[in-house]
Order: sequence, then C-alpha cells, then structure tokens
Amino acid sequence: MKYISTRGQAPAVTASQAILNGIAPDGGLYVPEHWPNLALDWSTLRTQTYSDLATLIFDAFFDDFSVSEIDHIINKAYGEQWTTEDIVSLHNEDDLTYIELFHGPTLAFKDIALQALPHLMTAAAKKQAINDKIVILTATSGDTGTAAMSGFGHVDQTEIVVFYPEEGVSDIQKQQMQSEAAENAHVIAITGNFDDAQKAVKTLLSDKALAHDLDAKNMRFSSANSINIGRLVPQIVYYIYAYAQLVKSERIKPGEEINIVVPTGNFGNVLAAYYASQIGLPVKQFVVASNENNVLTDFFTTGKYNSKRDFKVTNAPAMDILVSSNLERLLYFASGQNSTEIREYMTSLAEKGEYVLKTDTRDKLNKFTAGFASQEQVLQTIKHSRDTTDYTIDPHTAVGRYVYEKIAVSGPTLIAATASPYKFSQTVLQALNISPKSGHDALEQLAEATSTAIPNQISELFDKPVLHKQLIDAKQILTTLRHEIL
Repeated sequence: MKYISTRGQAPAVTASQAILNGIAPDGGLYVPEHWPNLALDWSTLRTQTYSDLATLIFDAFFDDFSVSEIDHIINKAYGEQWTTEDIVSLHNEDDLTYIELFHGPTLAFKDIALQALPHLMTAAAKKQAINDKIVILTATSGDTGTAAMSGFGHVDQTEIVVFYPEEGVSDIQKQQMQSEAAENAHVIAITGNFDDAQKAVKTLLSDKALAHDLDAKNMRFSSANSINIGRLVPQIVYYIYAYAQLVKSERIKPGEEINIVVPTGNFGNVLAAYYASQIGLPVKQFVVASNENNVLTDFFTTGKYNSKRDFKVTNAPAMDILVSSNLERLLYFASGQNSTEIREYMTSLAEKGEYVLKTDTRDKLNKFTAGFASQEQVLQTIKHSRDTTDYTIDPHTAVGRYVYEKIAVSGPTLIAATASPYKFSQTVLQALNISPKSGHDALEQLAEATSTAIPNQISELFDKPVLHKQLIDAKQILTTLRHEIL
C-alpha cells in the first residue's frame, strides 16, 4: 500500500516512510491510496483480544512492516502499562455504550496510539536504514503532549519537543508535562493558544531551510500529532473492538449499523471512526460533538468552515481548537480524492480563514451530524450522569453525552469516553457542587465524592518536581526550537 498527500504534489510513499515524514512535503496529510481489503467476520472478531485486532489493523495499513515487527510493536504498546487487560473497557447504559479509552499511562485516549507510535517509528527508521536522530515535534492542548512524552521518553535516537498553551490546560495536564523527567523531552509553554502552536508546528515540519540545518546535524523531523498516519491508524482498532464486543454480548447483531459519538477538536478521533467504516464497520451516523469552539458544528450545518471567530478557553480544554487539521483527510475522500479541490480549500483557509465546500463534496458527508455544548451544559451533564447512573464522566465525554441527548440519536450508539474524570478533577468537582481544591487535594476530593480510587498513574504526580518552566510567545517557537535542538 502506498500513502499519498491530500494535496497531490508529493511523491507516494510506503507506510514506514509516511510515519517517519509525519507530514507530506507539500504540506498535505498522508492518506492511503486505497482502502485495505479486509473481510471483518464478526463471529471470529468477537472472540479475539484487543491485541489480536490491533495486529489485524496494523498488518492491513502498515503492510511494509514484517509480521515479527508488527508483533513486537503490539507487544510493546499494549502490555503492563495498561490498567485493564483489554486496553479499553465498555460501560453500557441502555442503547448507549461508552468506550473507556483512558486506562493507559496518562489517562487519556491519546495513549492508545502514542504507546505504539514510538515503536512504529523506530522500526520504520531501521527499515529505511535511517540512523538520524528523530525530533518529534508536537503541539498539544494538554493530552497529546503528556501521552507523547510517555511514549517517546527515554526512546533511543529521539528527541521530543512539546509546545502547549499556558492557559487552558488542567492542573493534572500541566503537572504531567512540567514534571516530565526524560532527558530527551523538551516542554515549552506558549502565551498563545493551541491553534498558534499547531500552525507553527505544521509550518516547521515543512520548513526546507530548517530541514537542511537538521540534516547537517544528522537529525530529522517527525510528528506525534494526529497529522501523522502512525497516530491515526491505531485509533481505528478500538472502534472495531468495541463493535465486536457488542456482538459478543448480543447487544447488537452482526452487521447491524451503529451510531458513533465523538467529542472532538482536531478531528482525528472521529476520522479514525470514519476510516473504520471504510474497511467494514457498519455505521449509520457519525456525531461530531464540540465545545463552545464550535467551528465543526457550524461547518457540518452550513458547509462553510470559518475559523475567524474568538478562541474560547473552556472547561473541555482538549477541544479548544479552531483549525481541525484532520478534516482535510475526510474532505479528500468526500471530494473523490480531488487533491486540486483540497488545495483550494486549504489555501483559502490559510489566506482568508475560511472556505466553502462544493455541493457534491458536501453531499458525501450526509452521515455526519454535529452539535456543541456550552460550559454550563458540560457541568450539568456531568452532574446528571452522576446523579442518575452513578457514573462519573470527564468534561470532554460530557460534551459528547450532551450532544447525543440533544440531537436525539436513536439505536445502538458508541460514545468515545476520552479521558478519566480524575484528569479534570476540578471541573468534575465543580459540576458536583463541591468547591475544588488544587493539586493532589482535588484528587482526594473526587475520590471521596465518587467512592473511587485515585488512579495509580497520578497518585504521586504532585510529589514530582517541576522541571520545565520555559514560557515563550508563539512567535518565538522557531527561535526557541533552534536553541533547544540545534
């Protein structure tokens, strides 16, 4: 299988090359040239482990890796660092099933891909006979940075550089990033927002002069953001696994269509669900749930993408995004793989902050619907869930749950539960009408209020020293990066 750029002006590459590059030379995102031919036999899949299904999907999409390489990657990615043997777990409420994606090292769904990506990348480098040090460049709204450092920390021949917005991340997220002890980790706060960081990272990844300077030092860039196809493909697995488990428990019949609700900002998690549908997952409707930065809600409602609006710092901070990078991949397929059309959209977005879909392309998005939740609605949903079902959800999952109720989704539905409530303990406590304390005290408050245990992953987090204190303006990212790496 070859991977090609959404913008059509870069050479086709293998999976390992796409993973190493991160982003295509023309600024586009790598997509599979065609969908792998998989026959999803649910009578068989229902009996298989998460690692079995991960192997199936990785083999299909990363077909230039050997069987032994894939087995090694899966074993490393989905081992003892998980608090549940099944990697993900399911929580059922009537027709709604939560996929709990937060049982990894940093308590967020990003772990599922970012425990695999370092091993994909090092295997890819060996396969391509590359001895350069790989500099992993990452913009984060909180979770990607912590998960990326958990994955890449202490990995030979890598450096990981994380840029995150100073305001808007939770206490847990900030402490996780600032206390990262890996010698190859560089953590830098910016005074701008996530979009500022993401734009700078995408520009740096395509900067030929910077690439030349890195090459002179035997270094090269890649990315741990979901713009990297190696980040995206592992996320397909949990949708296939969850469906198979619904079949196993006889909550659905094999082949029965389901709805998938995804709280999303950069569109990677919902795009993975779409990719799953293209290889055989029966999906009736994709529900795109946003917070008050509701650019995606407006887009799917009107066909116009307009990022020219006030950026809001909300209580669901991982979704505080106005430029959803992975949407480009969806539009590429919706347009009939028309790279000229995609270039027009992305040029208009860069120059004018907006673009309008062509009618034929918009018509191909008829399975997508969208809605958003205000900050107050997030709090109300957390409390309602706790009061009525004794189930505690984080603010991002609450966004998805609110939109699910608002648009009255009917039939069997999966909702991506993207983070542990402990990762956003202060917001959850506020929702439960408890005046939140800070740091570890807030974790103890939440444990007492919900009769649950503080996750081992963060039980001693606030005992760790703060090691990364650098704060810069977003305009200083290039200069700072050169200072840190070159």
